[in-house]
Amino acid sequence: MAMGTIQNGCGGRGSYRPRYRPMAEINVTPFVDVMLVLLIVFMVTAPLLTVGVPVDLPQTKAASINDSVEPVVLSIKSDGQIFIQETPIELDAIAPRLTAIQEARGVGADQLRVFVRGDQAINYGRVMEVMGTVSVAGFTKVALLAKLPDQKSESGN
Repeated sequence: MAMGTIQNGCGGRGSYRPRYRPMAEINVTPFVDVMLVLLIVFMVTAPLLTVGVPVDLPQTKAASINDSVEPVVLSIKSDGQIFIQETPIELDAIAPRLTAIQEARGVGADQLRVFVRGDQAINYGRVMEVMGTVSVAGFTKVALLAKLPDQKSESGN
């Protein structure tokens, strides 16, 4: 009488080998896809992050100021309206608002930088009125902003 033996169902000499082996490599394609999408999103949104009051600045050849602390920007539009950052404000409310900003940032009045941006069509007296109000409030680091001339027009002279 012949008896058959069962051999683990694999049909081979008693050894068991799985047909599927897990892949030990990392698939970076989804990671690269996500990074490219994020790159495109940031490239599209970066120009939109520069917000402010539209002012037509005069040109100058002075060097730009590099400072790590964000300054407070006062803008004066061509119609004479004054803004702190993007918030409209009256002339007599500038000093208390700057004092509140200075206290919130925890710096002294001599350390807070105030930039004044005036439209080139505005009366010079209005710009001086705003700067005088800032100086009387005790802020000593007050500067006027202007846009630098284009390199093309400078090389043509």
